[in-house]
Formats: sequence, structure tokens, C-alpha cells
Amino acid sequence: MPRPKEIPAIDLMMSLPTSAGSAVMSGVGSLIRPTPEESTGDSPIGYLFKGARDRSDEAADIDAVVAQMDKHNVAIAQIPVNPKDPEGALEIFNKYPSRFIGDVSVDPNLGMEAVRALEATVKLHANIKSFTASPSFVFPQVSLDDKKWYPIYAKCIELGIPMNVFVGVPGPRVPYKGQHPELLDEIAWFFPELQIVMRHGGEPWTALCCKLMLKWPNLYYCTSAFAPKYYPRDVLDFANTRGRDKIMWTGYYPALSYDRIFDEMDDLPLRDETWEPFLQGNAARVYGIEDMLP
Repeated sequence: MPRPKEIPAIDLMMSLPTSAGSAVMSGVGSLIRPTPEESTGDSPIGYLFKGARDRSDEAADIDAVVAQMDKHNVAIAQIPVNPKDPEGALEIFNKYPSRFIGDVSVDPNLGMEAVRALEATVKLHANIKSFTASPSFVFPQVSLDDKKWYPIYAKCIELGIPMNVFVGVPGPRVPYKGQHPELLDEIAWFFPELQIVMRHGGEPWTALCCKLMLKWPNLYYCTSAFAPKYYPRDVLDFANTRGRDKIMWTGYYPALSYDRIFDEMDDLPLRDETWEPFLQGNAARVYGIEDMLP
């Protein structure tokens, strides 16, 4: 059936410019080797998303962003919080306390400094709800199974927050080895209390992502970085069957426009009973934000 428009959605990744620099992409500038037709100032994902630069200007106006959310019945969106410059995100949380939640990124190369920064940032505001691991985007890169991450994983458990993690071949032209989804098998086993949400597709290993979610109760998947018409079919099949409590919608604005996303969403082959957990129920449970929904 088409998307039930009366269900308020939760968007688990909205890349608003909340700080002067991106904590998630902190190492990309040191890793990128531009192709001959690119300059070092080009966006590392610019070749993938047309019109993203224009929408980034709109994304700098938080009132315009909320208007887009209202237009498409997006109740809550998750935005980045930079530990080195959190004020922009905090202003948004205070202005729209029921509309935005935050996620924090730190560089595991910093050791205990990163652990302390994570804890201090999460405690800045009640709306900061998660941590994001970006193994391919820190410099030097740090594979998900590297010991540098383990104190951070443990701290997430102590803080009671889930971990978002990039998996699969990344869009930026950097090596992918450290974010192969197979690495989550041991992490989910060793940290059964850690709620892990896979981001950015996991391609070309989506079948493995589904198999691991079936195996591990603490492993989930969100649809970030993909327009709905490109959502992997095996992930949608899993959402309709044994993975109904595992798959969560994510918009990826402003790289993708909400107009396009919601137009294409109506064509998704989801069963009637799948839409509510996909759009809001799973995210509300995993991120502990049931009381924020209208």
C-alpha cells in the first residue's frame, strides 16, 4: 500500500550545518585524492547528489527546515552535534525541543580524550541521543574492530545511547575496508547491550546485513544516503517479514530533497503492517524518544 501520510515520521539523519566543521567527516580532507576533474574544494559526495549545494543553503535556515518537515509530516529529525562546537545544535534543540535529537561523533585516535568528549557532549542536552562511528572518515582510518573503538562502545552502553555506524562502500573516494559489515558480527557478540544502527546501505553486502540482523537482537539498519527507489530490495523484503522491528526510515536531507524522497516513498513495496515501525516505531524505541512523538 502507499505510505500512510497520517503517520508522523522520524528522520534519523539530517545533515544540518550545526557547526563550522563536520565531526563525522573530520578526516576526509586528509584522505581524499581528487580525480583530475575535481578540485580539493569539491564536496566528497557532490558527484552523487545533484542540487545538494542549493539545499544546503536552505538547511542553514532552521525555520525553513521545520517548514519542510511539517509539509511532509516529519515529526523528529536527528542532527549532528560537534563536540568541539556544539552551540549551533544546542540552539536548535532549545528553539525546537520536540523536533530534533542529536548524535555525536568523536575520533577514536584521540583515546580517552574522545571518550571524555563523548560523555561531556551527551550530557550537554537531553535531546542528544546517540553516537556515530565513522571508521572510513577519520584520519588515520580506524577499522570498526580496532581496539581504539572499544572504550567508546563501552561508554555508549554506560550512557544508554545507541551507536550509528557507516557500513559498506562509502560515497567519498576513500578506502572502505574498515567499515565492512562483517566486522559488526564480533562487536554485536562482545557488546550485547550496545544498540547498533547500520547507516549508508551496507552495499554490496546487504544480504549479509540482513543475516546479521536476524542473528543479533541488538543490530538494526536505517536507509540513509539512498533515495527510496534505490533502497536495496533484500532490505525491503526483510522489513516486510522477519525484520519488521529492525529497519528504520532515514531521509538524508539536504543531500536529497524531501519532495523527492516522499514522492518515491509512495512506491515502496511495503506491507500495511510494516509502515508504522518503518517510519517511526522502531526509531522511537531504539533511540528512546517515544515521549517526543505527537
